[in-house]
Amino acid sequence: MPKIFALFLAGLAVASSFQPSTQFSCTSTLLAAATSNYETEQSRLDFLKTSSLMIGAGACTLIANPSPSLARGRATLDQSYDRYTPRIIAGGEFYGGSFRKLIEKGDWAGIKNALAEPPKRSKEDKAKIDGGIAERAAQAGQFSDARVIVASDLFAAAFSDNSVSPKTKKMKAQVEVLREVVSEMLLTARQGLGEVGGGGFFGIGGKKPSQAELAKKIRELYIKGGNAYNQYIFAANEELPLEFKKLPYLK
Repeated sequence: MPKIFALFLAGLAVASSFQPSTQFSCTSTLLAAATSNYETEQSRLDFLKTSSLMIGAGACTLIANPSPSLARGRATLDQSYDRYTPRIIAGGEFYGGSFRKLIEKGDWAGIKNALAEPPKRSKEDKAKIDGGIAERAAQAGQFSDARVIVASDLFAAAFSDNSVSPKTKKMKAQVEVLREVVSEMLLTARQGLGEVGGGGFFGIGGKKPSQAELAKKIRELYIKGGNAYNQYIFAANEELPLEFKKLPYLK
């Protein structure tokens, strides 16, 4: 952890607490991208500051609670790391790159496809050697629940053994935020495409949101999801055994 970040956390810590948190306010001003050469971990703090998606005068927060948590379940950690982190990393790269451009343009069809779940198993799939798993998985969106969120959830579980560890709890808490964000983004994209109504229970009744309102909402959800992803990475990297390469943050 960069020394400047450690000092920053220490300055914000409450005297009676040993779990400091950091909070950043975001305004509608376009904030310049960070040009410092801090270590990779610093990038999670720059995510909100470098985002050009902030609109309105609302504030958003990034909270990190770096309390010690030792990895458990080492018998399965090696396999879980190799199996799930490639999907998590690829999802983060897509989220901060191509997906961000879709959000900026308000490309509802592109957003919907990026979050789409794989098709349900068909009769034809059952006749295939692998049950059609590989083919259906390839059709899942690049930041879909099936491709990224499930992998994040399973990797979090690898840090627990007989009981759920504090590390796993931290990671799973962010997984749930990400799952909620993906679900809300998908609904917003469908509203933008006119596939579902707006307001009321099940979209019945209430005023239909305008394109501008939907664009504002999807940007806010993007920021929320980016924060959750980086907090998940922070928890995953905390006291990660040295033989494992730390996971990269969104930039």
